[in-house]
Amino acid sequence: MSGTQAYYELYRQTSVGQALTDTLDDLISDNRIQPQLAIKILFHFDRIMTETLADKVKARLSFKVKDLNIKLENQNQVTTDRVKIVSCNSKRPGEV
Repeated sequence: MSGTQAYYELYRQTSVGQALTDTLDDLISDNRIQPQLAIKILFHFDRIMTETLADKVKARLSFKVKDLNIKLENQNQVTTDRVKIVSCNSKRPGEV
């Protein structure tokens, strides 16, 4: 999609994003849509999720932890005194 703003794909990993991706995969497998249409739909999903959350969610989060114990996806547990949280800019293209 040349000439358009790129949006983060992180919302594709949500339950809604996974359901959309699975549905699009099924439609492609059944030859009901072309893969190019599925890609356009996912780009649209990325844009709408980013814009909607930026408009509707105004929450901020601050916290301190001590002796953090994290349970990983593979069920292993890790104890740490440091955590890195990564966030993404959710502003629309052109916003400051």
